[in-house]
Amino acid sequence: MRTNRDRARVRVLLATLVVLAASACGTATDSTDAPESTDASDPAEAATDGGGTEAASATPRLAVTHDGGVMVVDVTSGEVVADEPMEGFVRISPAGDGRHALVSGNLGWHALDLGSWGDEHGDHAHHYTGDPGLTGVLIEAAEAGHVVAHDGITTLFDDGTGTITVLDPDDLADGPPEVTTDAADEAHHGVAVQLVDRNLLMTVGDEESRSGVRLVSPSGAVLAETDECPGVHGEAFAEDAAVFGCEDGAVVVDGRDIAKVNSPDAYGQIGNQAGSDVSPVLLGDYKTDPEAELERPTRVSLIDTRDASLRLVELGTSYSFRSLGRGPEGEALVLGTDGAIHVLDPGTGKRVDTIDVVDRWREPLDWQQPRPALHVVDSTAYVTDPRRDRVHVVDLDRGRVTKALDLPHTPNEIVANAG
Repeated sequence: MRTNRDRARVRVLLATLVVLAASACGTATDSTDAPESTDASDPAEAATDGGGTEAASATPRLAVTHDGGVMVVDVTSGEVVADEPMEGFVRISPAGDGRHALVSGNLGWHALDLGSWGDEHGDHAHHYTGDPGLTGVLIEAAEAGHVVAHDGITTLFDDGTGTITVLDPDDLADGPPEVTTDAADEAHHGVAVQLVDRNLLMTVGDEESRSGVRLVSPSGAVLAETDECPGVHGEAFAEDAAVFGCEDGAVVVDGRDIAKVNSPDAYGQIGNQAGSDVSPVLLGDYKTDPEAELERPTRVSLIDTRDASLRLVELGTSYSFRSLGRGPEGEALVLGTDGAIHVLDPGTGKRVDTIDVVDRWREPLDWQQPRPALHVVDSTAYVTDPRRDRVHVVDLDRGRVTKALDLPHTPNEIVANAG
């Protein structure tokens, strides 16, 4: 482990480039082009250290990928406030600071500023807007993979080298962040997360297969591990416990304790998960046909991390890997191919609501092709509608669609902030 880590640190110092350039921005309705002098007594005009202008209320925005780039959309006005061209297939993940997203492209992870954010001050908050767009910050990777934002720490996994990069997402507002690096034993399609105690959780595997999970101290000592997770894929937290999916169930990591969750089927794969800070139950997908070109499952899994138990829930409709989310009270949300968000009580598995959002759809065979995708921020769900080039805004408290935003491009992946 230590030898690999030392090699990784040298490799990343040589190969990982974090570049700050002038912000590439689109046309913004709330521009940061402030006059040279402002009246600091007027909070609406007072510039902040983060380069923004104080706004009267929150300005939620979306980052939406499309064939050719990524756009930033103002939810209130529906205006596309930035549209950044990017080559190749791009993916997007929350950076973890409520302001930036990380766009995975051919060169690595590019920082995208959504141009809106807030600062909490006890019983109230101040809200700001700034120039949206790519900031010029790039963290290079051979194959930019999973991004995990947890407890104020963001961890990136390079599938091409096994390099693990850790950063404080709040640093992105000031330019290139300070990073620390580590490495898995071998490169693989994996995931890692640094915990607040600086211990590191990572998957174990190679280019041919993946087998387990390991917990490592900052000194390189192995604190806990398991090899009972064939095909390990994905990660999410249910309260304080981390859950990794396996081809025969999942494993729960709580501190230094690792518990196996067994599927009721010989092959019962859980590969995509959605966790909640307020629920000990994790929502996962569930597939049972290892030979399927594309399985269209109709059951989801609910894993109780307190006793490592698993409950399967039949939805009566299929869904995709972009269909899972969690509500503000920990509700399990699944966007079905019937066009509705199915709201489940995670404790009982009972369906408590069904919210019609889009027309019926069918998942494409190619995983990179657009299909309706779900992303949730607080009590608002955002659902892409590739067939109509729209994003639907759903009020989960009221259980209905409140707005449809028309887009100039067909949406694929989506990240939202609260503004």
